[in-house]
Amino acid sequence: MGSEPGGPGSIPDSILPKGIRSRIVGGVGDLDMHILEAGYEGRGRPAILLLHGFPELAWCWRRVMPLLAAAGYHVIAPDQRGFGRTSPQPNAYLADLEPYATGNLAADIFNLMGALGLSSVDMLIGHDAGSIVAGFCAFARPDRVRRLVLSASPFGALPPQGAAPGAPFLDHPIHEELARLSRPRKHYQAYYCGPDANADMRHPPQGMHPFLRGYYHQKSADWDGNRPGPLKGWTGEEIARLPHYYCMPAQSGMEEVATAIMPDARQVAGCPWLSDADLAVAAAEFARTGFQPALNWYRSALAEGMTGRDLAPFYGRRLAMPVAFIAGKADWGPYQSPGLLESMRDGLATQPVALHFIERAGHWVQQEQPERFADILLAFSGPS
Repeated sequence: MGSEPGGPGSIPDSILPKGIRSRIVGGVGDLDMHILEAGYEGRGRPAILLLHGFPELAWCWRRVMPLLAAAGYHVIAPDQRGFGRTSPQPNAYLADLEPYATGNLAADIFNLMGALGLSSVDMLIGHDAGSIVAGFCAFARPDRVRRLVLSASPFGALPPQGAAPGAPFLDHPIHEELARLSRPRKHYQAYYCGPDANADMRHPPQGMHPFLRGYYHQKSADWDGNRPGPLKGWTGEEIARLPHYYCMPAQSGMEEVATAIMPDARQVAGCPWLSDADLAVAAAEFARTGFQPALNWYRSALAEGMTGRDLAPFYGRRLAMPVAFIAGKADWGPYQSPGLLESMRDGLATQPVALHFIERAGHWVQQEQPERFADILLAFSGPS
């Protein structure tokens, strides 16, 4: 069951880009899931499903959705569990984490497909943390995913280097190494698993809108400090080469990290991919919900080891479907886990994963360069 576009809980039509509608799809398992859609006119269009990362929403796909719809696709982007207008959202640090386990997040996507009457999708695309959910979906139900596209964050059905299968990332020795550096650091994922992250980011001194502006700016190609490249391994010295938004000063919160790289008024006015009006939509959502429901993704995966537990049955398997990876050339995301990009390329599928790096784009590649992103997807959409 779905609400009418523009109905209660949806984004007002006056805000939405032309050709995109917003509605709530009820009965998606235990969720009422908010989705954006483009290319919904008529029947029989092949479907593309877009999964966002953190701290993002279905809204992050707004610039690429009309391009894919114009090519003949029914394009669907949900607010995933813990994000945006999808409910319920238990906003507690001590909430039950099982609903946020990777296997259950994938079940949400299959439940959404069922609610929309989709037996399969032509492409499943996951960005950032959404790539883990997309990859899990492809392993769990390869009959329902014809093509898989991962973006920004590599995915592999393998235990992290230096960790036992299923071991929580918080048990990795890298955390002690970072703390012992002459300038002590902490991994951002450890910070996201802690009790302070939500309050730090939900109530930043500068306000939600400026905080998100700084956060998005620092991980984009607009900040000239992003010059990524492979790391040699999981050592404190190597991981500390990452920018502060990935490897933070030990005493800092993410709001301080974002403030340190805040764009000036000229840069904001000249930003072609994130207007203040578009940013206001995301800022209003996170100001309303906070970040804790979304941060529970990190806590389930990294503090409790649920992702390793859920992926364990797939260790050693390879996907038979075509798989591609898309990232911005100015994005550190592909390199933040040493060796993962290469193991994904060579070991995730029966054929090597096609790697695409887009010029003048950072972590938010689908927003920064939507035309080039869409071109790669459409070229990838040929016969499997």
